[in-house]
Amino acid sequence: MQRTQTPVLSRLARLNPTTVFLAALVLVLVGLFAPGAAGGLLLLALAGGLVWLMTATWPVQAPATRVLRLLMLTLLITIALAKLL
Repeated sequence: MQRTQTPVLSRLARLNPTTVFLAALVLVLVGLFAPGAAGGLLLLALAGGLVWLMTATWPVQAPATRVLRLLMLTLLITIALAKLL
């Protein structure tokens, strides 16, 4: 089954990978250093975006990449929930 790219995915594909990486890094660091619930909610919002992106790109990823992404997503959600509690 072949999926057609949504406009959002097409737009994301045109972004500079370094810029996207640095923006994600800034969001994670702000989420980690923000106090309590604010940081946890920011990290959960980031995790939600990553879940959407992973579901959209799942069919074209190698199994090893899938495992690594799931592991990192689990770690991010665990840290976010720990900050909320």
